[in-house]
Amino acid sequence: MTMIRATLATISALLALALPAAAANDFIAAPALRASVTVTSDVVRVGDLIDNAGSAATIPVYRSPDLGTTGTLTVGQVLSVLRAKQVIGVMTGDIKEVQVTRLARTLAGKDLENAVASALERRFGLGDAANITVTFDRGVTEMRLDAANSGALQPIATRYDARSGRFDVAFEIANDSNPTPTKLRFAGTAIETVEVAVLTRDIDRADTLKSSDVALERRPKAEITGEPASRERSVGMQLRRAMRAGMPLRAADIVKPDFVVRDQSVTIIYQAPGLYLTTRGKAIESGAEGDTVGVLNLHSKRTLTGVVTGRGQVTIQGASQSAPMTPAVEQTSSLQRETPAPAAAAAALARSLVEAPTSPAQIAQVQMNQAQLPQVRLSQAPAKSE
Repeated sequence: MTMIRATLATISALLALALPAAAANDFIAAPALRASVTVTSDVVRVGDLIDNAGSAATIPVYRSPDLGTTGTLTVGQVLSVLRAKQVIGVMTGDIKEVQVTRLARTLAGKDLENAVASALERRFGLGDAANITVTFDRGVTEMRLDAANSGALQPIATRYDARSGRFDVAFEIANDSNPTPTKLRFAGTAIETVEVAVLTRDIDRADTLKSSDVALERRPKAEITGEPASRERSVGMQLRRAMRAGMPLRAADIVKPDFVVRDQSVTIIYQAPGLYLTTRGKAIESGAEGDTVGVLNLHSKRTLTGVVTGRGQVTIQGASQSAPMTPAVEQTSSLQRETPAPAAAAAALARSLVEAPTSPAQIAQVQMNQAQLPQVRLSQAPAKSE
């Protein structure tokens, strides 16, 4: 009896130890299929496709899609491959297909152009990177790298031929999953450019440039000899010579518009202190505002020199000489006026100006006549006490 009791006690103890283990096994999560999967490597593993894969998680089952793309698998395809790898009992729920996306780092073509331009900046006779236009031998719209390549593009070798514009630049990119950096190499042409005003149509010498006649473009710096003209500076100006559409403008190509054209009828203005006379004339040469040009006085048939002051207008400045001061008027209790100069003096001055004096003697006569013009002076003496 004692032996039986001891045996029962041992069995009870063993059952007590076994029950917690059985309960723990009841709570082990079953493997479950994922509807959406993202991977960073070139293979898809069991652990990428299902949760709770256990020791089978590292088993490769598929080749990953191309960098930056997504592939689709049916549930039947996935389960068939898993069974071949001894992975069974996978919970699928209501999933009908599995999408697998391979992550990637995308380098846009513009980013690569900027990287090459920065590597060449202020080297080999080139200027700022913003003014360097890069063209790759093989058209590069974008480049996709493994997502582990998270480092910056670091140039490690740069070659450039200034005569041909050819470049060869090598870069390195740090890799998070590999101590060896990824290497990239690009070749092509790099040319320094400038922003310049370009004609949109054929322009004659006499045409004034309008806003629609000029556009901004980037042209190779070697094509522009001298200072390039800006669009703002070009509008409203004229060309020194006729130019065809598509030609870039230099600062030396543009001038102020002619306000007076050779053989054009013009108004000749003679100005002197207290005097303003006009007559008709003909321009002997063209000129812009502020230019000194020759004109023919149609009345006197004399050639004069004046300054262009407006469209079809030439001004001749007379001698600046103030009229002499008259003796002070004796103080009195009433207002007095100076005796006016004879009217003949003013008539002689006008006649001499219209006839456009050119000799020193005639100019001196004009100045003398001008000095004789009447001038009003007022003075008032304080009232005398009685």
